[in-house]
Amino acid sequence: MKKALITGVCGQDGSYLAELLLEKDYEVIGLVRRTSNENCTYRIDHIKDKIILVEGEVSDSGSVYSIVDKYKPDEIYNLAAQSHVGTSFEQPDYTFQVDALGPLHFLEAIKRFSPNTRFYQASTSELFGKNFTQKKVPSRCLENVLGSIIADDLTADNLCEYKKYQNEETEFMPQSPYAVAKLAAHNLVRIYREGYGLHASCGILFNHESERRGENFVTRKITKWIGEFVNSGYDPEFPKLRLGNLDAYRDWGHAQDYVKAMWLMTQQETPDDYVIATGETYSVRDFLNEAFNEIGIDNFEPYVVIDPKFYRPAEVEYLKGNPSKAKKVLGWEPKVKFQDLVTRMVRRDIDGKEKIYELSNEEL
Repeated sequence: MKKALITGVCGQDGSYLAELLLEKDYEVIGLVRRTSNENCTYRIDHIKDKIILVEGEVSDSGSVYSIVDKYKPDEIYNLAAQSHVGTSFEQPDYTFQVDALGPLHFLEAIKRFSPNTRFYQASTSELFGKNFTQKKVPSRCLENVLGSIIADDLTADNLCEYKKYQNEETEFMPQSPYAVAKLAAHNLVRIYREGYGLHASCGILFNHESERRGENFVTRKITKWIGEFVNSGYDPEFPKLRLGNLDAYRDWGHAQDYVKAMWLMTQQETPDDYVIATGETYSVRDFLNEAFNEIGIDNFEPYVVIDPKFYRPAEVEYLKGNPSKAKKVLGWEPKVKFQDLVTRMVRRDIDGKEKIYELSNEEL
């Protein structure tokens, strides 16, 4: 039986990954922080009796070293992070301790105590910041008009467009303390992989949401507000939804799909880094439209207030991943479409419970 250690097991990704690995007959060890919040494990309550929970802190090297030395897992999935971009501007020091030093501690622990352990590091599309790759293509080949711009110097006779995306070759340009910390960790994985021969891979995951998303992320903030509004009986006095930039574009997938890619990376003979994305991009405004349409409202504007305090000091306006490498090498494909993602999140917040979507043997 394989043994896997998951940091951040109580989070959105950690809970889905734990379910996936249990289905594959792994012994799962979940690292949890000591916390005053007694309900911090609510996402894994349904499987808590099937996994081993150990207390630890990724920013404490001694804690990490002792856990890796004791369990010597076959695989480690480092999902623990201060993962909110906005918070990283308010708490940059803490963000670096968790998001940069934490991965370093695991890489060093593997090198010292368990060199055969395979390591997965959660990187992020925020690494790209304002940068993207442009490719000139005939207009008929475009898959998503939101991801393209018309070239000004082309005539109607030879009309082409520029397709914008980020892939493994796109230059990084982080725009937040969170992204800079994640870039440090990303480079550390490469250094330990090349310098010490560790089987260490990074998943450059674009935005992935779910019914288990934290309430401080914009997608869940929207669907939670809608759930409370509907359950209020559409109260006309209900406080309005306060948001920031509605014109930021993101490549949104479902976390249940993305944890499959994490596992596939650790199964490869050769470690490497992969962009994990849907290849489609939508704005926050698009997400609002889909979410409000789900409850029969075709104009969200009377219910939303734009609040400047929710704007980032340095905004990332456009993210659209090209997952061609992951599709070719890993055989990975996203299953949940954008519209289905929004529907699942809205229904969960209206009904107050998550519908469990079982995975077929083929999908596993």
